Amino acid sequence: MHKARSLGVHPTAPVVSSAWVWMLISLMAHTGWGAYPVLARYLQTVSHIPSMALLATANIVALGFALPFIHRHLDLRQLRSPVLWGLALIVVVRAITNLLAARYTHAIYVQLITLMTPLLVALMSAGLFRDKLPPYTLPAIGFSLLGSLLMITGDLGAGELTLVMGMHDWIGIALACASTLCLASYMLLVPRIMRQSVPGETVLVVQLSALLGASIVISLVMGEDWGHFSSLGIGDWALFLVFALFVQLGANLGQIASLRNLGAPLVSSTMAWRLVSTLMIAALLLSERLTSLWQMLGAVIVLATITTYLWRQRSIA
Repeated sequence: MHKARSLGVHPTAPVVSSAWVWMLISLMAHTGWGAYPVLARYLQTVSHIPSMALLATANIVALGFALPFIHRHLDLRQLRSPVLWGLALIVVVRAITNLLAARYTHAIYVQLITLMTPLLVALMSAGLFRDKLPPYTLPAIGFSLLGSLLMITGDLGAGELTLVMGMHDWIGIALACASTLCLASYMLLVPRIMRQSVPGETVLVVQLSALLGASIVISLVMGEDWGHFSSLGIGDWALFLVFALFVQLGANLGQIASLRNLGAPLVSSTMAWRLVSTLMIAALLLSERLTSLWQMLGAVIVLATITTYLWRQRSIA
């Protein structure tokens, strides 16, 4: 997918000695994506930053920090690739729906739905491309749904959520489902990008640029008040910078680099760590916690199911 020397180690570097480093980077990337819905929810509902303004400014910061380091690896000739821009469009829709989902419902629920991506990819691949459905996919879907149901039957934090949720929660869940569908489509398109040998840096810059342009246009059309940034406190600015640099930039770079050096099966096999990350950070920032044994059992079922399923697919591959 990428150039030999871009976002990776030198070809002669010992694979065994560096594998644990890339695994750590992969876990950090998963931690960043686990933090995403929590930080997005906090910055929109507590710091009251307008949604599209948040997305635009975060991408401005991410691009500003990334370009000086990766501009040498950019291959502008690849900008003519329709698949690359199709990928960028999917990323834009994915990012917007994911951001808004965190505004309407709990971060834990958003991440819970995102974890279903590997299962959705398997179903879409079988339905659209006639690929063979991986073993244990249907049981994994059943156990995941059971665990998810257990997690949403109890209260989170202050007891505002039960199985019968409000309209805002259902809107958030619908947006999270749309976002997950986009993510699954993204993962299905990646192999086509790999066949065109598009550098990872080019993919990253195109995605961030597309997100920046789309979010600015939507923000202006909606008439969002960007002046609200002037009233943010030090804590709000700190979390914004974490969102922009650790998630928007760091998690993207870490994911690309770890995929390049470890391969998709190994990187995706630890995807369940995202839910752990979300649970911990949501408890710290938003006081969203699993408060009943049923919810904790549901979380364990989801984590065990997704991890076992992905490791099983890795061993088959």
